[in-house]
Amino acid sequence: MNEVTTIGIDLAKNVFELHGVNQRGKSVLRKTVSRSKLLPLLANIPPCLIGIEACGGAHYWAREIGKLGHEVRIMAPQFVVPYRRRGKNDANDAEAICEAVSRPNMHFVAIKTPEQQSGLMIHRVRESIKEARTAAINQIRGLLMEFGMVLPQGAHSFSRRLAEALADGDLPQEALSVFAEMRGHLLVLEERLAEYDRKIAQLAQEDTARRLAEIPGVGPVTATALVATVSDARIFRNGREMAAWAGLVPRQNSSGGKSRLGRITKHGDSYIRSLCVQGALIVIRHLGEKNDPRSQWIRSLVARRGVHKAAVALAAKTLRVAWAIMARDERYRPALVQ
Repeated sequence: MNEVTTIGIDLAKNVFELHGVNQRGKSVLRKTVSRSKLLPLLANIPPCLIGIEACGGAHYWAREIGKLGHEVRIMAPQFVVPYRRRGKNDANDAEAICEAVSRPNMHFVAIKTPEQQSGLMIHRVRESIKEARTAAINQIRGLLMEFGMVLPQGAHSFSRRLAEALADGDLPQEALSVFAEMRGHLLVLEERLAEYDRKIAQLAQEDTARRLAEIPGVGPVTATALVATVSDARIFRNGREMAAWAGLVPRQNSSGGKSRLGRITKHGDSYIRSLCVQGALIVIRHLGEKNDPRSQWIRSLVARRGVHKAAVALAAKTLRVAWAIMARDERYRPALVQ
């Protein structure tokens, strides 16, 4: 047991599988433990390298195991799959994790603090409320069309327009009561959404979030989402690697010295990617007559490649700037962004 230098743990809800090797790579530990016995077992093992997959509870276990003196590293599951040599089961997964964590070029996930996970939880719940509000609006809009009533697009003033339409329309009493109930549900969702917007505004007062919000196209939502998701930007070697993590770089199919680039990879966090692209579209929409070098570059890119491709390119540049601000603890300097 004292010879163990690297351990791979296949996390689960109740039963965990461990696979450990010594300095020469020989298997010296194969064990199945329950949830309550995992930490006591690891407490009796000398400090070593421990690898786990990014999954539910991974950051919690990484923090708890790290308190015991072990070096814990989290990996994306897709990076572990190539190291699984036999059929998929918990023991083979633990062995593959043990092998993958020792690779020198492996990419790891920064361990999040409880505060960062709390901030990210606010964003996740806010998105679910937005989806529920959109579903409610679409359902109401579809039912109104059955009575020949079509409301203008847009969620911001939909509740008010619905109340006006119900007051002016000639609908049966049963339909009015149903629409009134659905409008009440919609108002509750809007109140909850406003409350979570206030929570995000409070998170945006943190120093790093305020510095990120200085970037054009980055508001409180995007800034706080970046802080909560990218716990340590220094895990990326440069800004382009961070943009690649968000899936905003071209997919490659190159061979024989010929470079073939396709659409963006769409790897990584889709929430961060969508926020950056939405922010880029807003910047493009409000270019106006600005003549600074950055605006001229965006305008020429739109003319050459179109609005949507320009938005993706601008979103990638935004993430590269965000990396410099987070990794180097700097402020946004427009003169350097062209």
